[in-house]
Amino acid sequence: MITDPISDMFARIRNANIKLHEKVDIPSSKMKMEIAKILKEEGYIASYKITDDEKQGILRIYLKYTASGKPVLEGIKRVSKSSLRIYKGYEDMPKTVGGLGVTLVSTSKGLMTDNQARKEKVGGEIIGYVW
Repeated sequence: MITDPISDMFARIRNANIKLHEKVDIPSSKMKMEIAKILKEEGYIASYKITDDEKQGILRIYLKYTASGKPVLEGIKRVSKSSLRIYKGYEDMPKTVGGLGVTLVSTSKGLMTDNQARKEKVGGEIIGYVW
């Protein structure tokens, strides 16, 4: 049994990225689909799709690489865990790698990046960092 499905998702993406795999399959959920959507919008992954498997579904993420073969996604890290939740207001929202990365934030208006949260002036739980 997986105690933290988001950490599992991040670990699967990180491991597939290190091994230069074309794609990675992850058990699907609404939160994971929203994370994949943000990663696609921010240009860290090539694409994603949901496949029905008669259970909860499979989220297939297609990883993105540069022309020289290096991964576009350099790192992905879980911040808020089930044992320790991290909440920040929009004024105190952390910047990832000096603003070069993206902070994923779960707000009352849904999952969004740190920049969107600052524009909307909403705080929330810091899900993780992507750079």
